[in-house]
Amino acid sequence: MVTLMSIPSPSEGVWHIGPVPIRAYALCIIAGIVFAIWLGERRWVARGGRPGEVSDLAIWAVPFGLIGGRLYHVITDWHLYFGEGQDPITALYVWRGGLGIWGAVALGIVGIWIGARLRGIKLLPLLDALAPGVLVAQALGRWGNWFNQELYGRPTDLPWGLEIDVAHRPAQYLDVATFHPTFLYECLWNLAAFGVLIWLDRRFRLGHGRVAALYVMLYTAGRGWIENLRIDDVQMDDVLGLRLNVWTSIVLFVAAALFFLWSARRHPGREEIVRTREPDADEADEAKQSEDQPTGDPTA
Repeated sequence: MVTLMSIPSPSEGVWHIGPVPIRAYALCIIAGIVFAIWLGERRWVARGGRPGEVSDLAIWAVPFGLIGGRLYHVITDWHLYFGEGQDPITALYVWRGGLGIWGAVALGIVGIWIGARLRGIKLLPLLDALAPGVLVAQALGRWGNWFNQELYGRPTDLPWGLEIDVAHRPAQYLDVATFHPTFLYECLWNLAAFGVLIWLDRRFRLGHGRVAALYVMLYTAGRGWIENLRIDDVQMDDVLGLRLNVWTSIVLFVAAALFFLWSARRHPGREEIVRTREPDADEADEAKQSEDQPTGDPTA
């Protein structure tokens, strides 16, 4: 399959500074985390939170999220690590790629919940503040798949087909040169969903977890059709004819939609109080020191 135009893949995704490897995959993940914290901080302060609280909560959320993302990937792709001829220790090699978003989100929320309880912060308004930034973080993180030449889609001769080196192609596609750039599709979808989410939140002043619910709905709506383009092996690919991640997207979309409707009926408007208790003396001192720092437009 030959195209007149195509998207090249990077020749390498690792650079060395002396003996230290710098991995593009890790840089993309870090860039996404930094952006999500930055935007989440601004949105949280606009909702009544204190400066510096999101950065502090990231100490809980980030490690929990990374562990959850890796666990989800290893569980759903266990044959890559525990199958015949595989080395189980490679399940720990996070730098090679492999972070399942739903595991990252699930355990990340657990980490946020722990940190929020310790600081007397309500969980739902906090998740509403953080959700849009997570979409951009996911968009940035997908470029790590581009550097690793992984998670691409079916063969295509479209002008934006993605070139994949022979070493990274499945055996049945060795004679195919270009594939659907699903990393790019998801990146663009997430950025568009981010814009929609910000607009809806500004327009309707959403609260009580509805921004977070819309995040789940918008992301899964895109992930469902993009997932069907992919050709990588995933355990339990064909569950009633659909991939496992497609079923996950369907279930989560329905659950988020039901929660959105329930929340809108039970708690219309946006909550005015975002804390369950006032901070103690040490927390108040930290907040006072941070209040002099400008936060800018909270919705970016």
